[in-house]
Amino acid sequence: MHILFRRLLVCLLWLWLPVSQAADSGWLRAADNQHASVRLRAQTQDSGETRLLLDVALEKGWKTYWRSPGEGGIAPAIAWEKPLAVTWRWPTPQRFEVAGISTQGYHGNVSFPMTIAGAPPVLKGVLTLSTCSNVCILTDYPFSLDMSTPAGDRFSYDFTRAMGTLPRPDGLTSQLSASYAPGTLTVTAVRSAGWPQPSLFFDSMEDVDFGRPTFSVTGDTLTATVPVSDSWGDAAPDLSGKRVSLVLADSGQAQESTVTPGTGSPAAGVSLGWALLMALAGGLILNVMPCVLPVLAMKLGSLVQTRTAERGAVRRQFLASVSGIVASFLALALMMTLLRLGNQALGWGIQFQNPWFIGAMALVMVLFSASLLGFFELRLSSGASTFLATRGGSGLMGHFWQGAFATLLATPCTAPFLGTAVSVALVAPLPLLWGIFLAMGIGMSLPWLLIVARPGLALRLPRPGRWMNVVRIVLGLMMLGSSLWLISLLTAHIGRGLVLGLMAALAALLWLATLWRYRWRTALRAGALALVIAAAAGAVSWPDGSETSRDRVNWRPLSEQAIADALANHQRVFVDVTADWCVTCKANKYNVLLRDDVQDALSEPDVVALRGDWSRPSETISRFLTARGSAAVPFNQIYGPGLPQGRVLPALLSREEVMTTLSDAKGK
Repeated sequence: MHILFRRLLVCLLWLWLPVSQAADSGWLRAADNQHASVRLRAQTQDSGETRLLLDVALEKGWKTYWRSPGEGGIAPAIAWEKPLAVTWRWPTPQRFEVAGISTQGYHGNVSFPMTIAGAPPVLKGVLTLSTCSNVCILTDYPFSLDMSTPAGDRFSYDFTRAMGTLPRPDGLTSQLSASYAPGTLTVTAVRSAGWPQPSLFFDSMEDVDFGRPTFSVTGDTLTATVPVSDSWGDAAPDLSGKRVSLVLADSGQAQESTVTPGTGSPAAGVSLGWALLMALAGGLILNVMPCVLPVLAMKLGSLVQTRTAERGAVRRQFLASVSGIVASFLALALMMTLLRLGNQALGWGIQFQNPWFIGAMALVMVLFSASLLGFFELRLSSGASTFLATRGGSGLMGHFWQGAFATLLATPCTAPFLGTAVSVALVAPLPLLWGIFLAMGIGMSLPWLLIVARPGLALRLPRPGRWMNVVRIVLGLMMLGSSLWLISLLTAHIGRGLVLGLMAALAALLWLATLWRYRWRTALRAGALALVIAAAAGAVSWPDGSETSRDRVNWRPLSEQAIADALANHQRVFVDVTADWCVTCKANKYNVLLRDDVQDALSEPDVVALRGDWSRPSETISRFLTARGSAAVPFNQIYGPGLPQGRVLPALLSREEVMTTLSDAKGK
């Protein structure tokens, strides 16, 4: 009798359970997927709206996907028995990197809240869920929910908690903008609380794949650089002016937003006005950089020779030089535009990566130097002279090309303001790129325009005399030094031995020319002086010289993987991207990086020093710079436990900035 009673009680419980749990599917598992469990609960509100909660529980090591899975995976979906107006809400996802594939989704437990307008008495459908670990399984879960029975006391609490995991429409950032360059989307966000652990997720767009973002933090400003391609891995369609939906998260807070690339700030924290002002100031500073001094010397030499020129003639000559400068900057803008449209690597001064360009510039400098030293005179044919006199305003084309030549030689000199302006220009919309390059040309032309406004300044030179011969020799030697520097840049292309041979051959030719022009006594003096200068220069700057012995840092090749490995080992990282032709890079090296205290700091056991050499074209370094919204050298960045997203240093380094940032990178 007792056994019969127990059996009857069990039967009654089985009859009662489906009724009491009709709006709750219970935990469902599929026979072919024991790694995931799902549960659906629903409840109709007094307003007539139905709330539905989908709970997913995953075993360790398994994940499912967000509404936009990324480069792989399938988002969860429900096929309803009858068409319904369902609003599916998605909690903030996480990013997963497996075998170079970046996906967006969830692991562990996740709940998806939904609302349904006008739900029927019975909700029927099939949930399709993709779960992945080393393999991926696509599982169907049929369900049926009777809405006449409540889902349970905890439903309202669980639904509210799930709603709390959704990204909000605002509240995280005070400013948010984006810009697009071919293959790269740059998102800039400002948050007063800083960015200790930022993450960024993108909704899918037709024929667009968003890669893994790279973050850079400066103060309260976050810059996320995202590689963009089409579904075949090639260049993506132009995103400028299109609406891009994203979720930005940090420290448990998330914000869902829509940005239109090209309409916001073009680079990290740099407004349009500041970018143009920095371009103007950077162009002005170029006039006092070592790269431009030889051309200024050439211009001074021409003023010495035209001492009796009228004010009108001087004004026309300098206007022609200004035209050459501005035209050359616009030509550089055109070249950058064509490279961007052709999805090629961009960079300020990249023409100095070409050995033929370096050789041509060195040859021109040597010829002008030889002319100033009196070895020969550059004379045009009578026909060319007549053409320039009649068409060029008394030879104004020569002054035009002086300005153009100055611009070409100025590009290795990335002054502090100019470096920021160039970095903005090369990732900005094309109209802004042209505006910044025009501002740089005007800035470099300002001293020349001063002579145009006050021609008398150019005429206040001493009267002609023997001192003019001394000036010519000094200017010729300055230009010769610049030509030797240009020849030294060929070391990365043709080797040290050939460069030494070229320099020796040039020295021999110049010595023979000195012997022929000025006889034995002058030739011997010039030879002795040249040997002293060559020995001093070699000891100071030639590879394997004293510079190498002074540099005690164990530099390693630059790579993204090296940065990731160092951060995983809780180490600090110092990144130095440089080039032989970059004058500012040399200034940073001698003034900061070779200082004893900086050498000691970079040699500490927890510091990994990475160096990238951009003297020659490098796809790896181009991608590295582009991912950080930069296109010029020098580029320095420091990572560490306290700076997991890295901090970009100013173009012109200071000891204090380097030491302070290295200290901040340690963290607590």
